[in-house]
Amino acid sequence: MIKLHLGCGKRFISGYKHIDLAKFDHIDIFSSADNLSMIENDSVEEIYACHLLSYFDLKQAKDVLGEWNRVLAKGGILRLSVPDFDSLLKIYGETGNLRKILGPIFGQMALNDSTIYHRTTYNRSLLKEVLMGANFHQIKDWDTFDTFPEQDDFSKAFFPHKDPSGIQVSLNILAEKV
Repeated sequence: MIKLHLGCGKRFISGYKHIDLAKFDHIDIFSSADNLSMIENDSVEEIYACHLLSYFDLKQAKDVLGEWNRVLAKGGILRLSVPDFDSLLKIYGETGNLRKILGPIFGQMALNDSTIYHRTTYNRSLLKEVLMGANFHQIKDWDTFDTFPEQDDFSKAFFPHKDPSGIQVSLNILAEKV
């Protein structure tokens, strides 16, 4: 069984196979996260995707999650982190400053010679609906600080920046393939 870190960019997690379109030395497989054709059915114990699903629109998300479900073994875990629209609204409500939430909403990211942007955003109920539609169950929150204590990525984003007593920007959801 293997673990996959999809859309990992520059971030490396020991014990995971890294799949991304970005050109970094630690990337094991150069591929888009919606095409895992090189991975056998039911062969993955865990997938981690941080601020990746939002780069696909809602229609694509169903297919992407279907592909992830295909490679996960029964009982396999999907760890997702996405910008939480409800939290972003709270931040905007407190600050009235649109610039404070533009990054998580639109997700501008350099990718090799181009730039990509988020195509959708999620709140808890929409993400749960989309996950259930892709045949994931046992959907619940997970604590990124417990699972990846040394990992510094967007799953740990807060407002104010790096203040865990503030508003958590990301919705961290764990789902299981049954």
